[in-house]
Amino acid sequence: MPDQPTPDFLRAHTRLARPTLVPEVQLHVADDVVALWEAMETEGGGAGQDPPFWAAAWPGGQALARHVLDHPELVAGRQVLDLGAGSGLVAVAALQAGAAGVLASDVDPYSHAAVALNAEVNGVAGIELAGDVLDEEPAVDVVLAGDVCYDREMTARVLPFLGAAWLRGATVLLGDPGRAYVPKEGLLAQAEYDVPDADGGQVRRTTVWRLP
Repeated sequence: MPDQPTPDFLRAHTRLARPTLVPEVQLHVADDVVALWEAMETEGGGAGQDPPFWAAAWPGGQALARHVLDHPELVAGRQVLDLGAGSGLVAVAALQAGAAGVLASDVDPYSHAAVALNAEVNGVAGIELAGDVLDEEPAVDVVLAGDVCYDREMTARVLPFLGAAWLRGATVLLGDPGRAYVPKEGLLAQAEYDVPDADGGQVRRTTVWRLP
């Protein structure tokens, strides 16, 4: 596990940008993920096992952020979980839409630093940072999960967690650009967006799903 990175490291190796679908939010992003990963290893206290997912605005997160900004009643005055928070895009958007507070969950300490920095850039407060919560029962009213079904193992952990949150009465929204692991049943499509992929290439039709 890498050491806790500093805000100065993130500023030095990223640039501020506004996601295509969510220009209301500024994020620290990286143009060259490989170079960033190498810098994390040599300068940042260790890179860890995973690429720097936190340094990009992924399609599922952009779709969720757009959806809550367009429908603030989903989160206004409520406690929100941003599951797999990454950059904190969804957490920031939820606060901009009037959420009472956000629990931003991610296993990567670089994500925690990025969420805090991006919250500061956007002038929002009320984000609590957490690691892996998939074996817990966070006391939240809304679960926003963007791009979390990226492989079979993760999906097998995430879907029961989302189902349990729904059974406890939470509103559960899942943003995903058509990955194969997202189930074809038990979800209701709320909105669809065409979103450029995180590398700026292919445009992907991305759906915001809701557990009924």
